[in-house]
Amino acid sequence: MPIRMLSVDTPEVTARSADRAAAVDRQFAQLAEWIDRGRAPISPGLAAHLLPKLATGKAGTLQFEQGQAASAFAKQNIDTRLTRPDGSRRNLFIRVTDPLFDTNGRLLAYIAPNYSPRERETLSRAQRATFNLDLVTHGWAAPFVLYPSIPGELDLPLLVAAAATARTDGKGIWSDPAALLAYEYRAMEKLYAITKRIVAGEEVRGAAAFEWRERYCADMRDRVLHGPEDYMNVLPEYRLWVWPDDVATAVSRLNLVPAPALSHVD
Repeated sequence: MPIRMLSVDTPEVTARSADRAAAVDRQFAQLAEWIDRGRAPISPGLAAHLLPKLATGKAGTLQFEQGQAASAFAKQNIDTRLTRPDGSRRNLFIRVTDPLFDTNGRLLAYIAPNYSPRERETLSRAQRATFNLDLVTHGWAAPFVLYPSIPGELDLPLLVAAAATARTDGKGIWSDPAALLAYEYRAMEKLYAITKRIVAGEEVRGAAAFEWRERYCADMRDRVLHGPEDYMNVLPEYRLWVWPDDVATAVSRLNLVPAPALSHVD
């Protein structure tokens, strides 16, 4: 069955072809122009963060190429680590969370080689890392910790450290500062569609204009909760994402403190 690997976000390959990725290049360049002209429903702060990435004329192609590279790495890495020294194959270890499935019917899980008890005695936690963590370590996924599916107290520091090192060393997706992170790419696809309607003269008001933004973002270091358009104020490795419907619960359970810019919590 399809598995959505938890706490990581790899570049999108939904363009499916180089030609379609080139079409996204043009759409995002047009979106950059609309944002610059004040036509898109986006805050000035987030606009300043995303404009350099959208205006390159290669945002779609870069996303697609990075997605292909991430997929190739994941397949090779899984094949390598599931192969024992004698050539036999290990089983897959799967650790699920609650809820079990996402809205697309994918199993939400952390996956790793299923080591024997004797092997686990000789391997450190880092050496028997999940494939989720491997993607982050090698720079082919951005950390994407989504409340309430937070890694355990011994695993979360590994994820944060691996993500910080990959970013500062310019590995994988971090090699090009102009690359959109996958969640940014998906949001910009939605923002393009909404802005296109606005530019065409359609009346798009209220919540409909902001359907492109989805989650709040808390800083794991100080537990300050930022609005959906302020995530860029938190370093990528320290972003804890919270769905709007989960904000009140997350604030209560994690002692999150709303940032001054948040007049209220929805």
